[in-house]
Order: sequence, then C-alpha cells, then structure tokens
Amino acid sequence: MAQEDVTPAATNGAAPVETPLVFTEIKQMLIVEAQKVGDAVTFYKSAFGAIESGHSLYPKRKLDQELPHVLCSELNLAGSSFVVCDVSSLPGFSTAKSEGSRVNHLLGTNNVEAAVAKAVDAGAVKVEVSEAEVELGFKGKVTDPFGVTWIFEEKKTENVVENDENKEV
Repeated sequence: MAQEDVTPAATNGAAPVETPLVFTEIKQMLIVEAQKVGDAVTFYKSAFGAIESGHSLYPKRKLDQELPHVLCSELNLAGSSFVVCDVSSLPGFSTAKSEGSRVNHLLGTNNVEAAVAKAVDAGAVKVEVSEAEVELGFKGKVTDPFGVTWIFEEKKTENVVENDENKEV
C-alpha cells in the first residue's frame, strides 16, 4: 500500500510523514548525432536483435508530409533496456563519438564469433581484443557506427528439455 502525503492538520499538529525515496530503475542512455536515432535503432535491431519498446517524436515538423523525427527510443536487449537519444534534444550533452567520450557495453552471448560477424554485417567495425581483455574472459569486440564499443563474453546457455513422461494429463 502506497503511503500518501499527510498534512499537519490531518495529523493533529504532528509533523508530516515523509515518503521514502525509492529508485525504480536504471538505464543506459546513448546519445547519437542529430537525426540518427532511427539509424541507431535499425542497427541495434539488426546487429543484436534489440526490440524497440517505445519512442518520442519531435513535436514540430515543417510539412505534414515530412517523416516524424525520432528524439528518443527505448530498446530492450538481453533483459536490459537502454535509451537512444538525439543530441539536438539534449543541450550540453555530447555524442558517444565525441572526443574523450568512451561508451562501452558488455554483452554475453553463446556464440561470440557469430555476434561479431552479425554486428560487422550491420555496419560495426571489428576491434582487436587485447591480451588483458582476453584474460578477463572477453572474446570479441566491435565499435558500432555511433561510437559505442561492444565487448562480447561467452556465456554458456543451458538447454532445458521438458520430459513429457512426467506430465499429468
């Protein structure tokens, strides 16, 4: 049950009860060049199988015939979500490609070679994995067209097979 704000009058002059601060989620925010959100969404869908769960559009267009300009899009990938936003909608921010900016994502997969190949086919550039990274268990690395480096580590998945003999009918 959620606690409601209580006014001093309702508590007979007692101090109001403060509602505790609660954080409900944390998301990565990737900022791309102006008008490149659509390109980024297309890349992440084709390279990693991301699923778009929502987006916001620029409210003003010069002509009704123009395609809407996507300002931000939320993507789901491997049980997590991240937001891709247009730099023009965020004054004071810079893109992942900006000098001095380093954006990295660690992505677990059951087939690193296939993940790297799929990302490269979608437009990423393969990057050599350093000896130190190999010692940490990282087996593949690419940098996408938006300046983000994706580091792959191999995660074995267990195939769960349901036994039909134990099912009740």
